This record gives sequence, C-alpha cells and structure tokens, in this order.
Amino acid sequence: MINVALLNEFPVISDAIKALLSGADEIDITASFSNINEIPDYYGTTPIHIIITVFYTPSQNNIAIIDKLSRMLPKTRILVLSVHNHEQFILKTIKAGAKGYLDMDTNRSEIMEAVYSLRNGHEYYTKTISDILLHHYLNDRNKDKKKKQQMLSKREMEVLQLFAEGMSNRQIAEKLFISVRTVETHKNNIMKKINLKNTVDLVKFAIKNDIIELD
Repeated sequence: MINVALLNEFPVISDAIKALLSGADEIDITASFSNINEIPDYYGTTPIHIIITVFYTPSQNNIAIIDKLSRMLPKTRILVLSVHNHEQFILKTIKAGAKGYLDMDTNRSEIMEAVYSLRNGHEYYTKTISDILLHHYLNDRNKDKKKKQQMLSKREMEVLQLFAEGMSNRQIAEKLFISVRTVETHKNNIMKKINLKNTVDLVKFAIKNDIIELD
C-alpha cells in the first residue's frame, strides 16, 4: 500500500483530491495537513511514502516548504500540484527536493500515475512541465556551448575544426602556414581552456558543439 499525505491550506481542495484518489489501487490517503508544522505530531504513526503539496502562488515561502519537507521527511517523496507554471519556480522546487510536478490541468489518472512513479523511485512531470524543463535544458546547453567556444581564439577554433576533421598536426600546420609546434601548442591550450583530457575529447567536443558536421 502507498501511504499518501496531503499538505494544503484549503480543506475543500484536500477533500477533492481525496475524492479523486478514492478507490485507486494501492493508494491510501493516510493524513491531511493544512500546515507543515502539523507534520511532526504525526511522527511515529503510519509512514508517509508520498506527500502531495498544493501551491497557489510561486513564492519563495513555498520553495522553503519543499526544502523543509525534504529535510523533515528524507524518505518521503514530494509531489507538487501547482496553479502556476513559472519556469524558475518549477526549477527551484525540483532543486529544493520535489520529485514530481503537476499543473492544475491534471486529472485523476495522471495523479495516480505520478504517485505510482514516485513510489517506484522515478520522477514524474506532466507534458507541459516536461516541455518547460526541456526548454531550460536546451537553453542552458546552448549558453554553455557559446561560453566555451568564446573562450577559444579564432586561431584555436580553426585548429580545433581542422583537427576534428581528421587532419594531422603537419597538415594543419601547412594549411595555416604555422609550425607543427605551434599547432601542438594551440591544441594544448584548447584542452586546458575547455577542460579536456585528450585528443579524442577534442573531436567529441567539436561534434557536440557543431564545430564540425558528420556526414
């Protein structure tokens, strides 16, 4: 049996969630709290596997609640049900310890799926939330890509591209009208600047960052 607790300041909403989950296989609503300070009094009774928190505003106080819950109940997985889909709020709740995030467009089957997923050790986000997280990841990846490339000089970028395309040090030196030693120096500087360990990493970096294209 999955023991689920609710943390929500409005009893009518808690009652609605209870009604939604009523009769769900292996799910039992064992407790309902209107305030996080009520939770310590529940210690020593039935363990809480999942706690569903309901938020109506994307406030810093709600982030603090998630953080406090994750420390107070380290074995309990936190599922957020929120009115708002603000990207930064979502990211902060996850960083604070939430393992799932649902928006108010969710339905009974999705809440059940989220509970089962969290109980099995997975995370769960609705499609809307997943899209927001993916967008953030891609933005961060692009920023990181640009940041690393900006660390390299124009000549270093040329050496990196030619090397990743399969040219030897001598071929690069001849093409750029520089010495082989200078080519080696550029390669060493590139690896130091972007923290790479070997020449294989140089090629991987060039491919990953679209410096060269694979046929």
